Amino acid sequence: MFDVAGKIAVVTGAASGIGRALALRLAQEGVAQVVCVDLNGAGAQEVATACGGVAYQVNVAVEAEIAALITQVEADVGPIDLFCSNAGIMVQGGAEVPDADWQRIWDINVMAHVWAARHVVPRMIARGGGYLLNTASAAGLLSQVGSAPYSVTKHAAVGLAEWLALTHGDDGIGVSVLCPQAVRSEMTRGLGDSVASLDGLLEPEPVAEACVQAIRDGTFLVLPHPEVLGYFRKKGEDYDRWIGGMRKLNRQFNPR
Repeated sequence: MFDVAGKIAVVTGAASGIGRALALRLAQEGVAQVVCVDLNGAGAQEVATACGGVAYQVNVAVEAEIAALITQVEADVGPIDLFCSNAGIMVQGGAEVPDADWQRIWDINVMAHVWAARHVVPRMIARGGGYLLNTASAAGLLSQVGSAPYSVTKHAAVGLAEWLALTHGDDGIGVSVLCPQAVRSEMTRGLGDSVASLDGLLEPEPVAEACVQAIRDGTFLVLPHPEVLGYFRKKGEDYDRWIGGMRKLNRQFNPR
């Protein structure tokens, strides 16, 4: 159980989409301060103004900027109780995607979580505990038709969250990992009827609500699309059959 009321919460990717909805929802829950973080500084400030929080412009693809953010927030605002590492990007394509694009999505979708944990978890442990919410994707449990970089990085993000939970649970660190399918955001803008939206394109607000409930209950896996759990179970029960089904989806959405 983790009560966010009276706590200091950091949300990255807060200028839009899930991050914006999460910042606003946490404010409704009575957090002491919401720290809105985004590469889009003006967007972060707009959300901070709406929720009575503070804004920081940060590039989460750079470890030094995440480290500086954590140091500055703890000096100027107070000790971070909840860190929502939410920023993420999509890159379409497969093994042919240029190395620079692979590195960029790796830094944002994986290393940003690593760097946040590296610099905030020791502080949390020293204070007796804290909470991490890492945004991954249903692609991290299943796969992403049409995007190897997204699938690979989201699998890694889930693996990191698992490791943090099993390693630091006894240190008082709670961990949840968010794994939705398609959510209305800048990432999904213009994608239309993509494979990720087969079970519906969710608005960010119910996703934020699912996150708050998971944090409150200490639930590791956050699945705003409940169908994902069934797919995940089927994958584990018969991996080859599951791959066969995914090949059908690939033929449907990526015709040769």
